Amino acid sequence: MEKKYIEETQNLIDFIKKSYSPFHVVSNVKDMLNKEGFIELKEEERFNIEKGKSYYVSRNNSSLIAFKIPNKYTGYSIIASHTDSPSFKIKSNPEVVVDNKYTTLNVEGYGGMLCAPWFDRPLSIAGRVFLDSSTGVVEKLINFDKDLVSIVNLAIHQNKDANNSYKYSIQKDMLPIIGLGNKKGQLTNLIADQFKVDPLSILDSDLFLYNRMEGTIWGFEDELYSTPKLDDLQCAYSSIRALIDTPLTNTISLCALFDNEEVGSGTKQGALSDFLVTIIDRISFALNLDIEEQSMMQAGSFMLSADNAHSMHPNHKEKCDITNHPVAGGGIVIKYSANQKYTTDAHSGAMFKKLLIENEIPYQEFFNNSDIPGGSTLGNLSNQQYSLKSVDMGAAQLAMHSPYETGGTKDTYYMISAMKAFLKR
Repeated sequence: MEKKYIEETQNLIDFIKKSYSPFHVVSNVKDMLNKEGFIELKEEERFNIEKGKSYYVSRNNSSLIAFKIPNKYTGYSIIASHTDSPSFKIKSNPEVVVDNKYTTLNVEGYGGMLCAPWFDRPLSIAGRVFLDSSTGVVEKLINFDKDLVSIVNLAIHQNKDANNSYKYSIQKDMLPIIGLGNKKGQLTNLIADQFKVDPLSILDSDLFLYNRMEGTIWGFEDELYSTPKLDDLQCAYSSIRALIDTPLTNTISLCALFDNEEVGSGTKQGALSDFLVTIIDRISFALNLDIEEQSMMQAGSFMLSADNAHSMHPNHKEKCDITNHPVAGGGIVIKYSANQKYTTDAHSGAMFKKLLIENEIPYQEFFNNSDIPGGSTLGNLSNQQYSLKSVDMGAAQLAMHSPYETGGTKDTYYMISAMKAFLKR
């Protein structure tokens, strides 16, 4: 395996390793942008935007839009992805004491995850906490950074149906053990210890379980890799890398990282919200564009809806479309759907293919098996707010929505290359 593929994959793994929750993803992206001279804007403050400079703005600290303003512009080159991944969210008053022998945590599912792979592996807890202080309510990121809990399987002797399409109950089967004995109030105490505060000052929190297993590159020729949160942090990371590395062109380059895609995007920070269109409106206002110029800009714009696709599984080829079955490591995947769950049409697909061909970037096409409807993504939802030419694309991966997903080692390099070419268009 060539060094360039290994290096890009390892950079992605390193980014994901410290992206414990959507809030940490945005924090890490801010660090990347700050090092490159991007200027942070606040939604509650006036946007002072100048040509030739780069900016970013976040919402809810879990979504972020970053952009570069060239001296001349004919439209927007937009890449949209998402920061969230399926997981388990911890409820309030979480400790469940069982006969004073064990303490588990009360959780609920976030997104459509594969349940079975969550069992019997080291897990920890991360997210954000809101504290009461003399200056008001303060938001803090938190990560316990230790093997703290585990969702433990029931032994095969006590569940003879475990290997026979067993239907998991999150409320019954998926509660993680945090310790032996009565640990009532323990999570609150752990949070208080982390910040050296009175437990009574903890007002609220958004806390998620995450897989502690680190990413690894593997295979006979290192052609595969596995990591948590591959969907969709591969696309999110690649888009920010491409934005940073691409010089100013004749379009406004913009990367949108939305939260809550895995639960339908219908939040104030999701792709269905006004976040993107509001930021575009404010950019237009700051650049003194009139209504006619704004419409011309929109017509001259193009979006990549970047979210990963299913790779053909070697043990289940029948689940794929019979003539279109992309594989991990095979290049950029262009996604199509007759019912428009994906935004690609022949026009936008042709334009994107031409770009990939000109830059010698391999690509594949994805269609669902006609008898197995697939999920949607954020492109068609975002287009309900700001309509423009769009392609749904990503990389082919295995085990989507598992806490440990698998992709092809070459694909992060291909994705960053494709996104750079797109932003340079």
